[in-house]
Amino acid sequence: MYENTKLIELVGISKSFGDTQVLKQINLYICRSEFVTLLGPSGCGKTTTLRIIGGFESPDEGTVLFDGKDITGVPPYKRRVNTIFQKYALFTHLNVYDNVAFGLRLKTPEELLPGVAKPTRAQAREEIDRRIMRMLRLVKMEAYAKRGVDALSGGQQQRIAIARALVNEPEVLLLDEPLGALDLKLRREMQLELKNMQQQLGITFIYVTHDQEEALTMSDTIVVMNGGVIQQIGSGKSIYDEPKNAFVANFIGDSNILDAVMNEDFEVSAAGRVFECVDEGFDKNEPVDMVVRPEDIMLVGEDVGMLNGVVKSVLFKGVHYEMIIEAGSFDWKVHSTAMYAPGSRVGLSVVPSNIHIMHKMAREA
Repeated sequence: MYENTKLIELVGISKSFGDTQVLKQINLYICRSEFVTLLGPSGCGKTTTLRIIGGFESPDEGTVLFDGKDITGVPPYKRRVNTIFQKYALFTHLNVYDNVAFGLRLKTPEELLPGVAKPTRAQAREEIDRRIMRMLRLVKMEAYAKRGVDALSGGQQQRIAIARALVNEPEVLLLDEPLGALDLKLRREMQLELKNMQQQLGITFIYVTHDQEEALTMSDTIVVMNGGVIQQIGSGKSIYDEPKNAFVANFIGDSNILDAVMNEDFEVSAAGRVFECVDEGFDKNEPVDMVVRPEDIMLVGEDVGMLNGVVKSVLFKGVHYEMIIEAGSFDWKVHSTAMYAPGSRVGLSVVPSNIHIMHKMAREA
């Protein structure tokens, strides 16, 4: 579990490239030892945010704090961070061991062994070897130490890039879509391995992806971004269960989003009928968005359903069927382990706690 102490803080960060503003007054803090994912579609500002944290870009406005100190103008090599990009940039003329050793060999004995009085070059070499072999064991590449990197698979090269970044013992590791070039099976394996590594080392990971499943699998905290603005921050479960607006509801998983009216506390009208809900604090008769996840809709008999409908289409998704059901002037997306053929008449039912109400203005946020 990560420590609940701020390590990095972005205060009022804005950034434009030419006439295009890519970040708009971003405020965000990241705790020590936390696994944070910046999630959003292409062009939402997540990679620019990462690059500002790493010092590769400077904000037009705002401040970057590290451990309470202003590092806004500090160059990348003076920050206590390291970065892994989608392109691993391994040195093809060096073997695995020497790739991982590269950064360490640029350090002086005093930098490698700060607690040792007048360390010798031999002691420095021993320390380099100890760190390299520890990292190669961590990424399960110890047996490949003397192999050329060109002979490695994409997943193995990714492990070496991770080892090279971690061997310098950064306080923060920035990862910009590092799994994007891998096939789906290997990508899922590496998601779990990365999370395990982060937990073992206790290093703060800041991860950029547009893959919702990846973010939900790995993160302590997800920062959902769109249009240069943070839409929502929270755990994967809290964001999935309680999206703040229509963009988040659509981007994190599948959703049915209906135009609705909040009649009063705990009562909303949509799709031609009145539903009980658990939301309150809206204005009476306020236009709202009503969100229902496809897996939260129960298919029942027509005589007991809150709505009656007709199955329009069916897709098999491996562990469930995805059906589009026309009911109450709306086409509902439903996930169920039971399959109803197109043309079947069914009843739909939703419990109040699975209905989520959002302000209309949030749709444009």
